[in-house]
Amino acid sequence: MAALYRKYRPQGFDDVVGQEPVVRTLENAIDAGQIRQAYLFAGPRGTGKTSLARILAKALNCEKGPSSQPDTDCHICRAIAAGTSLDVVEMDAASQRGIDDIRDIRDHAVLQPVEGRYKVYILDEAHQLTDAAFNALLKLIEEPPPHLIFVFCTTDLSKMLPTVRSRCQTFVFARPRLPELVRVLRWVADGEEIEVPDAALALVARAARGAYRDAVSTLDQLSAATGKKITVQDVLQLLGAVEEEALFRLCDLIVDRDTAGALTFIEELSEQGQDLGRLVTDLLEHLRHVLLVQHMGHVPDSLPVTEEVRERLHEQANQLGESTVLRLCDLLAVAVDDMRQGADPRLPLELALVKVTRPAADLSREATAYRLEQLEERVPSGLAAGPGPAARPKETPTEAPAPPREPPSVDLEQLQEAWQRAVLPAVEEKSIPTASVLREAHPAGLAGDTLTLEFPRNASFHRQLAEEPKNATLLADALYEVTGRRLALAFELGANGGDSEPAEEEPAGEDDLVSLIKETFDAREVEE
Repeated sequence: MAALYRKYRPQGFDDVVGQEPVVRTLENAIDAGQIRQAYLFAGPRGTGKTSLARILAKALNCEKGPSSQPDTDCHICRAIAAGTSLDVVEMDAASQRGIDDIRDIRDHAVLQPVEGRYKVYILDEAHQLTDAAFNALLKLIEEPPPHLIFVFCTTDLSKMLPTVRSRCQTFVFARPRLPELVRVLRWVADGEEIEVPDAALALVARAARGAYRDAVSTLDQLSAATGKKITVQDVLQLLGAVEEEALFRLCDLIVDRDTAGALTFIEELSEQGQDLGRLVTDLLEHLRHVLLVQHMGHVPDSLPVTEEVRERLHEQANQLGESTVLRLCDLLAVAVDDMRQGADPRLPLELALVKVTRPAADLSREATAYRLEQLEERVPSGLAAGPGPAARPKETPTEAPAPPREPPSVDLEQLQEAWQRAVLPAVEEKSIPTASVLREAHPAGLAGDTLTLEFPRNASFHRQLAEEPKNATLLADALYEVTGRRLALAFELGANGGDSEPAEEEPAGEDDLVSLIKETFDAREVEE
């Protein structure tokens, strides 16, 4: 018995779904008698390129043709559909890619068709032909016998030689939209008497990523595994997809800032055998749906969700802040990059959940910007407008002024950890020489709001440069950008910098000064 994707392959132009521009152009060309000698079908795998090439061959060779509506019942059409027609030759360019194979085509191309009007060569994965093979075809494509037609099918249009593309009519196949793919799956399911709800078909279609063949093959596998009675749970188990309830629960924990609950839930999913890599991709897809609802104000009809899920999605979009969704998407992108390198996505996933539920624990510049966005969302619009008279709310005797917000807490260990990673890069964006001077120092003490920076005993020149008002101000601004606190600065040499009564330092020589200037300001000497 043939696989379902072969059994339900479209047999006529009317059966093709999702490629209306291509179908319409080919039908009009056939009816007008404007047949070209070479066509190039390009697009992702499983989008119907080879199937449409066969339909084109039927339309040209049908006993009642050439016609845009081949009857599909005549001897020639049936032979083409079965792959036994002597006039339609299908070649796999991935394995028959050499110049000897092309010479074989040239030797047989001059022969007249056996039954039909045209001899049609369909070359699948044509981009894998060698340059020599392509060059051997050029003259035959440009000036073919009147009965010869080429159809090149490729998944990588960029690898096709420009000289070949210029001799072909090119059609780009698009990925079908989700409703179109679900319609095809419903047609197959009804034809095979498979009991399956629309929600399960939507899951299968979404997992296929726009490939008809993948979607129908998955349905075929599910039918065999379940005895033609498919449920949503069956689809989730086969595909390894995450149930929507788990995604909603995880986002609810993020709304509640429940770090421990989120990590415990990840542990539970892992113990149940859930693929955490799939969890990352499904969570990103769920966050995309949330983002669409937040910016469109409603749940788009294109989203494959039930009415119950639609209402809950709208509710969760109102609970999650836009900045939280964007921040979590950025953090999960790190897990996706690690997955591409073959790493375990669990640690990046857990770090993303910790950072988004406890933003104060992260001193990166991105986290600081995220916290500022959250503060802006909580500040009343009148206060956020500025200090001008028109923006100040009127004070009433019964209203007490709001207490000032406490700046975020920070300790010495956090500053030491963020010094090289966040503080110095923030200074370097404003002044590379200043950042070079400060690289000699490290945070040595934090008393109240005063940060003490310690330089090595032999870096007194760097300390003097750092104490200059301009450089000290740049550092203070960078610290505020990273920590959210205004810190006073104190500069000192290391513990071994001198005795209780330090002796006067020996003046630096000319060579020493020149070396320091070169190192600090990335300078070079100019000889007269």
